[in-house]
Amino acid sequence: MGSIGDFHAVTDASKCLVGKVPWWKDAVFYQIYPASFKDSNGDGWGDIPGVLSRIDYLHELGVDVVWLSPIFESPQADMGYDVSDYQKIYAPYGTIEDVDALTSACHERGMKLILDLVVNHTSIEHEWFKESRSSKDNPKRDWYIWKPARYDGNGQRLPPTNWRSYFAGPTWTWDELTEEYYLHLYAPEQPDLNWDNADCRKAIYENTMRFWLDRGIDGFRIDTVNKYSKRTDFVDAPVSDPTSAHQPAPEMWCNGPRIHEFIREMRQEVLEPYNAVSVGELSNTPHPAQVLPYVSAAAKELDMVFEFSMIRLGTGDGFGAKYIYQPFPLSRLKALTSTWQTFVEGTDGWTTVFCENHDNGRAVSRFGDTSSPELWRRSAKTLALWQTTLTGSLFLYQGQEIGMVNMPTTWGIDEYKDIESSRFFLEAVKSGDASRVEAIVGGLQILARDHSRIPFQWDTSPNAGFTVPGAHPWMRVHDNYRDINVARQSGDASSILEFYRTLLPLRRKYRHLFTHGLFRLLDPMNEALFVYMFQSR
Repeated sequence: MGSIGDFHAVTDASKCLVGKVPWWKDAVFYQIYPASFKDSNGDGWGDIPGVLSRIDYLHELGVDVVWLSPIFESPQADMGYDVSDYQKIYAPYGTIEDVDALTSACHERGMKLILDLVVNHTSIEHEWFKESRSSKDNPKRDWYIWKPARYDGNGQRLPPTNWRSYFAGPTWTWDELTEEYYLHLYAPEQPDLNWDNADCRKAIYENTMRFWLDRGIDGFRIDTVNKYSKRTDFVDAPVSDPTSAHQPAPEMWCNGPRIHEFIREMRQEVLEPYNAVSVGELSNTPHPAQVLPYVSAAAKELDMVFEFSMIRLGTGDGFGAKYIYQPFPLSRLKALTSTWQTFVEGTDGWTTVFCENHDNGRAVSRFGDTSSPELWRRSAKTLALWQTTLTGSLFLYQGQEIGMVNMPTTWGIDEYKDIESSRFFLEAVKSGDASRVEAIVGGLQILARDHSRIPFQWDTSPNAGFTVPGAHPWMRVHDNYRDINVARQSGDASSILEFYRTLLPLRRKYRHLFTHGLFRLLDPMNEALFVYMFQSR
C-alpha cells in the first residue's frame, strides 16, 4: 500500500470537484457503542454523559459525525436492538436531556450526531406488540406478522414455514394467548413489524424518526434496511442444511417486492424534509446491480449503504455455518475492495468505506498479524492507510484508531455475552458433535460480535479508564489495556492513534483523489502485495 511519505508528490486539486458536494460525502463518521465507550458514573455501563466527556477527543481526531448505536428503552435482549420505547432513553445511558446536550456539543464543534434506527422489529415489551398479541381483533394485530400453525400427518403442530433465524432456531414463535405464530428474523424477543400496514409505517415515521429529528439530530444509520418487505406467500425454503429443521431463507425477506417503495416513502415523508443523512445496513445483497438502486441519487432512497461482502470475509454462510471460520487469500480481499470501490463509477450513486463495526471481530485481528507488538503496529497502520485512502464516506469504529484487538483466546466462552454468540454455541453443544463445538468456538474467537464490544481502552488506570477503579464493567476489560490505550499513544509519533491523526487531514486535503477518486487495483492476483492507485474523476 505504500507509506505516508508517498503522498508528498500529490497535487491538491480538491477545488476541481465539480458541483455542490453533499457534506456527508466528505465526512468521517465515528461509531460509538455506548455501553462500552465511557462510563461517567461508575456503574460499569457506558453512558451518554461519558460520550459527552470525550467529545473533544473525537473532534481532535478529525471526526465529523458521531453515530450512536441504540440508546433507547430496551430489555437488552440484543443490546438495545430490541426497542421497547423509541422516545425514552435506557436509564443506564442517561436521559433525553443528555442526548440534547450531546447534540448541542457536536453542533458547537461543527460536528453532527446520528442515531441508530431499528425499525424492522421491536421488543416484545413494546406497547405496539403488547396490543398486537392481546387479541386477533386488536387494531394493531396487523402491525406484526402473525400466521396460523401447520400440522403434520400425525397432528403435530409446526411453524408456518421452515425458515431459520439469524440467531439460530426458527423464525416463528408460538403465542399461547391467540394461538398463532409471530415472525422474528432474529431472537424471539424481537418480533418483526409488518411494513405492509400503512398505519404501522406512519407510526414508525412519527414515533421513531420525526421525534428525534425535531430535537435536532442529523440523521440515522438504518438497521436491517432491506428486510422490511417480506414475501407474502410464506413458502418453505429449499433444504440446504439437512441436519436442521430450520433452513436459511434470506430470499424470503431481503430486497422484497415492496422494499424500494417503502424506502422512497421514508425518504419523502421524513428524511428529505429534514435534510437528514441516511446510511442503511444492506445485508445479503452481494451484487452491485442490487445495491445501486438503493444509493442512486435519482432514485431518492438512501444516501449510502453498508454492503457486507468484505467485512464478512472468513464467515460461513451467515446462518448455521456462520461461525465456522473460512480462511481466504489476499486476492479475495482485493477483489471485493475493487468491486465495492468501483461499482458506482459512471452513476449517481455513492459508497462507504469501513472495516469494523459492532457486529464483527476487530479488523487488526482478522486481517493483520498481532503475534508481536511490532507486527500488530504495522498491521494496524496498514489497515489505517488502506481505509483512509479509499473512495467514499469513511466510517471508523471506536478503538479502531488505537488498534484494539480481539479478546484473548485464553478467555472462556462465559466471557462472550452476545445473544448471537450464545445461541450459536448452545446450538453446537446440543448437536452432540464435539468437532462442531470446537469449530464454532474457534470461529467465535475470530469473528464474534463480542470482540468489538469490550470496554474502550483510555489509559493505564484500573478498568482502562473506561470506568472508575473498583467498578465492575459489564464486559471484561482486555488484558492488554496497559499496552494499548489512548493515553499511551497520544503524542507518540510512531503510534497508531497519531498515524490516524495525520492521515485524516491528508484524506481531506486530497479528497479529489481519495474520497472522490477512481480506484484502480494493480496486480490483483499477487498474494503478498496489495497495490492500487487513484485517478481524479
